[in-house]
Amino acid sequence: MRKIILSLLCLSLVFSTYAQDSPYKTNTWKDGAYIAGAVGLNVLGFTFIQNKESLTESELNALNKNDVWGIDRWAAGNYSEDADAVSYIPFYAALGMPLAFLPSEAERKNFGQISVLFVETMATTGVFYTMTAGLIDKSRPLVYNKDLPTSERAEGGAQRSFIAGHTAVASAGTFFAAKVFNDFHPDSKAIPYVWGGATGISALMGYLRIKAGKHFLTDNIAGFVVGAASGILIPELHKKGKENIDLYPTANFNVNGTGINTKGLALTYKF
Repeated sequence: MRKIILSLLCLSLVFSTYAQDSPYKTNTWKDGAYIAGAVGLNVLGFTFIQNKESLTESELNALNKNDVWGIDRWAAGNYSEDADAVSYIPFYAALGMPLAFLPSEAERKNFGQISVLFVETMATTGVFYTMTAGLIDKSRPLVYNKDLPTSERAEGGAQRSFIAGHTAVASAGTFFAAKVFNDFHPDSKAIPYVWGGATGISALMGYLRIKAGKHFLTDNIAGFVVGAASGILIPELHKKGKENIDLYPTANFNVNGTGINTKGLALTYKF
């Protein structure tokens, strides 16, 4: 399966080089390097997530709803398996957003290029999600629900509420689709509805994740911002005429001998 995915990615990179009548410009080597770097940071982030420590019994007993920010407190203790299950519908739909462009001839001719931009968008979103979820300890709303088994409340996976990954993915996919539609059809009367749909789907995802007890409001707001920014900026930075702007993954270890490690994305502009 991994070989198939890599083969498709390579084909899409090659096809994107010869894309015609597209508002975007891609480069096989630059975009390939960006994706490889972003995937590497995602893998690193996932190792942080997998190594999340569970709460001790004393830490779990010390949790108090009153210590949660006021804007989030109302969601503490939420839990719904049904809402969690339903939230995967827009999640997987967002991952399949490039397929929505197949009916349109203009986008279909540039499907390889659009796919590359989509992979970059999701990889960028993934960097922010995995790094924050892996490095920031924040208990999910369900952890405050004392009716749930202690094992479920204390496990490491329940201590990565920030940021909301599902919301970030939904926002990235839908706003990417809206941005690409906007750029390919700048005179379409449907543009306001497309952007409105992207916002609505992202908001629905946030509501479901709060109801499920997976994330607080602020987690979803952060996920929404990260996803929307990735979905809009990745295509925008690839628009023709903006070749002097570069966005790339970066990692620095033991900065200036301080022992500080930094990982993330860098944006450069060439005058």
